Amino acid sequence: MSNRPTESTLLPPRLLVRIEGGTDGLECSVHDLPKTLLREFRHVFQDEYLKCPLPMSTVIVKTESTTEPSVLIAIPTNQKAREDLVAVGTHIEKEKDRLLNVFISFGQDVCEKIRSRGYWADFIDPCSGLPMMTQNCNKVYSEVDGMECLLNYKSYNAGFCKILTHPKWGSAVYPATIFAHCPVNVAIDIVNSYPDAPSC
Repeated sequence: MSNRPTESTLLPPRLLVRIEGGTDGLECSVHDLPKTLLREFRHVFQDEYLKCPLPMSTVIVKTESTTEPSVLIAIPTNQKAREDLVAVGTHIEKEKDRLLNVFISFGQDVCEKIRSRGYWADFIDPCSGLPMMTQNCNKVYSEVDGMECLLNYKSYNAGFCKILTHPKWGSAVYPATIFAHCPVNVAIDIVNSYPDAPSC
């Protein structure tokens, strides 16, 4: 299993938290979209991301006075689960719910920060594989395929499901992705604005 940056890596993975003092860490990195993932992105979102700029009522401030172009960016996140998520049971479902809530809070926060600067952003609902903020999109995004492409993580088949394996956490991992159409420095600055997760 590889933990080396791929060609698409713009900011390598690091463990961060949404708020200072938080304990729910997310491994997060920033990537441009390789061709294979670009096809997947267009299948899911079509050209919805091109419908920016957002209405002025949603733009708080556009601080960039840059000529850097907007590009399609993926911000994959992985959380270390307290349980092996391949298992079944009520306790596993509760853990998945906890991880989902952590990601939704983070995903909304990142997207709001990007959108407040006048750019497009959305995140994928890990339960359904559908976009959370963009309307009229009903195609499913595969988190496992995305993590394989962006981070070179491995997977295996268990029945009809593909199971992601993290290089350190094995299958006790919860993957979820944020997408943006913005200058690279905007995405990197926003991700770097989050504090490091406490070391265990």
